[in-house]
Amino acid sequence: MISRRHLAGLALFGALAAGALGLAGCGKSGPAGETREPNEVRFSILSTESAASMGSYWAPILADMQKQTGLKVKPYFSSNYTTLVTAMQFKQTEVGWFSNLPGLDAVRRANGEVFARTFDPTGVDGYKSVLIVGAKSGLTLDKVLKCDRSLTFGIGDARSTSGTLAPITYLFAPKGIKPETCFKTVRSGSHQSNLFSVANGQLDVATNNSTALLLNAQRHEPQSQQVKVIWESPTLPEDPIIYRKDLDPAIKEKLRQFFLTYGQGNTPEAARQRANMAKINIGGFKPADETHLLPVREMEATQNWLLAKEGGDQAKIDAAKKALDAITAQRVALEARTRAPAAAQ
Repeated sequence: MISRRHLAGLALFGALAAGALGLAGCGKSGPAGETREPNEVRFSILSTESAASMGSYWAPILADMQKQTGLKVKPYFSSNYTTLVTAMQFKQTEVGWFSNLPGLDAVRRANGEVFARTFDPTGVDGYKSVLIVGAKSGLTLDKVLKCDRSLTFGIGDARSTSGTLAPITYLFAPKGIKPETCFKTVRSGSHQSNLFSVANGQLDVATNNSTALLLNAQRHEPQSQQVKVIWESPTLPEDPIIYRKDLDPAIKEKLRQFFLTYGQGNTPEAARQRANMAKINIGGFKPADETHLLPVREMEATQNWLLAKEGGDQAKIDAAKKALDAITAQRVALEARTRAPAAAQ
């Protein structure tokens, strides 16, 4: 969803947001030479929009987290997926809200552990990657896929699930299309910047996702009405919440309890908490584990198989297909186990 560059202003805003929450600490070493207390955790947040916007949406949730857990909670904002994974890898953060592909990177590279995941406030479990064009442009999917290098294209960060992985896996790669040879220019940007650019006529077509369009409409902003969707992916899994495996077990449990109870119940306090989450289109959190990432692993393996087929090396094709089949079998088995209890009720 995000630009590749890590805006310097994000770090500044993170510091300001932390100060606003009264979360300055001392003790163990932290990012950029900061000192940190033993009960301090740094929560990483993907800045899918401007840092100021994301900070205002997350500040009340982080304040509630601090109050309920008794921990000192500091935000760590970045617009770059790799930056967030690297921060967890080098213990600059302990817990974070990830999208699925960087979440998989965090598990593989940063000793991360999935313990919760979001769900949508509408009850629809999942979201979709989409391709958008100007509402009055007259562009259709067939016209876009002519690949005559006449159109400008906006794609997401290389590690974005809905901005890059899903459209490549489900749309472009199966048709043997490479965006860099299909379009006149290809520009990487956040979902917000791609939406605004298509709405303003600065890009002809771009990737996006259903959540970003919904939030834009809910905030009574005009851009979602100035574009139209010409393609959508199969449903993608909601976002995981991940903490480091080597985090103190007591802190893990405090964080787990916070997320799995936040916004639950029929009290005025629960309603206030749900209102906080609704601003970022989160209905609440459910328990999760590494199996939550099976769909994105399958997408990744599908892309690897398609690339191997393009290369023509039969040994590599067979190996990639074997890896894909193994992950697909895991997903199918998990879905069967999930359906069985529901059928028994």
